[in-house]
Amino acid sequence: MKSDLPDVVRNAASPLRGGAAEHDEILDRVEDARFVLIGDSSPGTHEFYRERAELTRRLIEEKGFHAVAAEADWPDAYRVNRYVQGRSEDGSAIESLGDFQRFPAWMWRNADVLDFIGWLRDHNDRLAGGGAKVGFYGLDLYSLQASIQAVITYLDRVDPQAARVARQRYGCFDHFAGEGQSYGYMAGFDLAQSCENEVVAQLMDLRRQAEGRSLPLGEDEHFVAEQNARVVKDAEHYYRTMFRGRISSWNIRDRHMMDTLGALVDHLDDRVGRSKVVVWAHNSHLGDARATEMGEARELNLGQLVRESYGADALLIGMTTYEGTVTAASEWDAPAERKAVRPALPQSYEAIFHATGLPRLLLMLRDDTAAREQLLPRRLERAIGVVYLPQTERASHYFEAILPEQFDAIIHIDETRAVEPLERTARWDRAEVPETFPSAV
Repeated sequence: MKSDLPDVVRNAASPLRGGAAEHDEILDRVEDARFVLIGDSSPGTHEFYRERAELTRRLIEEKGFHAVAAEADWPDAYRVNRYVQGRSEDGSAIESLGDFQRFPAWMWRNADVLDFIGWLRDHNDRLAGGGAKVGFYGLDLYSLQASIQAVITYLDRVDPQAARVARQRYGCFDHFAGEGQSYGYMAGFDLAQSCENEVVAQLMDLRRQAEGRSLPLGEDEHFVAEQNARVVKDAEHYYRTMFRGRISSWNIRDRHMMDTLGALVDHLDDRVGRSKVVVWAHNSHLGDARATEMGEARELNLGQLVRESYGADALLIGMTTYEGTVTAASEWDAPAERKAVRPALPQSYEAIFHATGLPRLLLMLRDDTAAREQLLPRRLERAIGVVYLPQTERASHYFEAILPEQFDAIIHIDETRAVEPLERTARWDRAEVPETFPSAV
């Protein structure tokens, strides 16, 4: 790195010192954008959730955004949506998060999400004059069994004969244990017949139901059922390809998230006109893949697809850290731990931001500045997922990227701490004294 690069970045960046105005620069750039995508370099970091929630609150209150769409399963998130819109039997924010049980549960069952959900319910309750309530939706496709059950439950209420047909079709999965991996292995290697035709037929039937006929439970409930059927169709495809190669299954997942976002926007447009959505997900999904080694490997992602479809109507924001602690597991489906995050490697973007001496900074990357120009050469960027392996960090958690082409803005928080799971294990608690939960329970 050039010896003066940290100085150049420091001069171009805005220090974040707290207060009501610290995200003004982002709000000014939003203008009339329809999408603000807010990423994180770890789904286990408190400060990332806090910054994202604070920015989202301002986008809702000051820019009229209508929905939050998150890297979460559709049926689990829709239970939260019912709660925040006052259409639920759940009596509290923590109850509404009750369906988030699949690993990694702490990604959504944590103190910061709990606080935001409590705020969003209060915001919707305060709306005057029947204003459109802000929703919370999931974009992901892992909920194969839950979405199957949701489709059948809906059809049981509106068309029992159609429900019997759906049970027969989805019965194709009954011979496979678990949420989809067993099916994917058997069908992917032609050891069992695939369920592709059945899930496609069920989705098409639901779509035809909405054409030219009344919907007994209304458009919203039919849209939810149709989206669950879309999840089943795409999850079947995802699991069937996951054992054949990472790139194919990754692309299926992010295309599903894009399709879900598009369907959600179309549905909201029918209600509010020109809808605007905040998207929450990991940097690897929201930073434009074409500016990373992912793109060179023919991987695409949601950020790329949104830019390709909506252009300047989308603002992509990433978040990074230098060191601290993080909530993560040591292997898939293992308990949450509070792990130490090693200082970032010297060749990384995170090391440049650390060298500025600013504890928290915002750097706008769309502007034609000396900082943007000097940050254009490819460098290492860190991505910590739900599994964190410090002992193999360079191989497991770094990739090469061109940051100014990946994001429109970056928020760097130099030292961060682990997000607090709602269910703290002994292994998690041993790391340090836990913080106090927020109040919006």
